Amino acid sequence: MFSNNDTILRVGDWIKGKSRDGELFIGYIESLDILDDKVNATITSSDDESMVGKTIPMSTNGVKKLPNPKVKNKEQIQYLIDLALATGDEEWFLELSEKLNSMRELVKGV
Repeated sequence: MFSNNDTILRVGDWIKGKSRDGELFIGYIESLDILDDKVNATITSSDDESMVGKTIPMSTNGVKKLPNPKVKNKEQIQYLIDLALATGDEEWFLELSEKLNSMRELVKGV
């Protein structure tokens, strides 16, 4: 866990930033390097398509934490479940699956 501009960074957080060459990217924190004040980010989207899928080290000052998504409907949750599967994030997958199941139970009860 790091503090970055009054924001706490944790493994699994979604971030955005710029690479050394100036390409914009979005990704998630794979691991933290406390000694070097860096995060290792897996890139999911970038101006430079060759970066997508790679894990790169970034200074904590060079990234900004993205706000947690406010999921409002079943389709959004299903999309995020697909993303969790694609990124191999089991904890997030389980959390989203639980949300989806809760929504289904609410619909059954009506």
